[in-house]
Amino acid sequence: MSRWKVKPEGSNWGDFGEQDQNGRLNLITAETIREAAKEIQTGERFCLSLPLDLPGGNLLNAGRFPPEIRPTLRNGKANASYALSNDFPNFTDVISDDAVLIHMQYSSQWDGLSHVGHEFDVMGAGQTEKVYYNGFKAGQDIRGPEDEGGMYAHALGIETMAAKGVQGRGVLIDLYSRYRNDPVSVGYDDLMTIMEEDDVLVEPGDMVCLHTGFAQLIVDMKGQPDAHRLHHSCATLNGRDGKLLNWITDSGLSTLIADNYAVETYPSHKGDGCCAALPLHEHCLFKLGIHLGELWHLTPLARWLKENGRSRFFLTAPPLRLPGAVGSPANAIATV
Repeated sequence: MSRWKVKPEGSNWGDFGEQDQNGRLNLITAETIREAAKEIQTGERFCLSLPLDLPGGNLLNAGRFPPEIRPTLRNGKANASYALSNDFPNFTDVISDDAVLIHMQYSSQWDGLSHVGHEFDVMGAGQTEKVYYNGFKAGQDIRGPEDEGGMYAHALGIETMAAKGVQGRGVLIDLYSRYRNDPVSVGYDDLMTIMEEDDVLVEPGDMVCLHTGFAQLIVDMKGQPDAHRLHHSCATLNGRDGKLLNWITDSGLSTLIADNYAVETYPSHKGDGCCAALPLHEHCLFKLGIHLGELWHLTPLARWLKENGRSRFFLTAPPLRLPGAVGSPANAIATV
């Protein structure tokens, strides 16, 4: 039985098959990867991940905290600079082994397609259900702690993205060069103006990166963030702008990435009637299967591209292959 009879307006549910869990990653093909490889001209590389203990504290998101690194145990003792001679007098090895408690979306991250769903009448029966991209259901496909087996994304887990292999052409749009640290909500018209002035072209399968300077602001605060600056700095996309959402659909971009907190303006501008609190997340994750990257460190790459008159590069950005997770740290590498 089909999971849905009615799909959300403007969605691509079913376009890649009823069982598809990769969404617009399907637009990254062998051919687009071969074309993307042509962007490697110098071989210089840029790490696009923040240190995973930044921004520091939990002022950016009250429910997310920095990683906690702990030793594993060996014979009931901390396995940190542990001398094997304690147990075997003839051995000279010194061993350290650790475990980490990590909030998957604390720092530089990928949103999985199981990260944001919506209440929608997928059967057209006048009854809304909690569903995710391509109609996968909460409580059944994406389970919470109260469901059988506990929290686990049996569909749309981040491991699906990892197994697909996330490589291709990255395209950088530099919002910071115009707005600096001003908290501007950018709509379609302004975005198109910036792209035209900077001669930026987005083609199907491209992974679009928005440089706003926010991650660099975090780096500069050195783990001691200021709440006001965190919540009132740098450009974001206006998720209520219908023309902008249409461009995301029509451009054929495969992923949308930013160096800010949520890609879009949050809290969002006031909407009409009953609507999504995160309209761009709804459009990308729920309707189109477009993975979102957040809090990437793009400033060093942006500076290099600007100095060299470029906007394109080769991007390698797989998430952790952790089955059942709804998001993941991102340790992306740009090669120019």
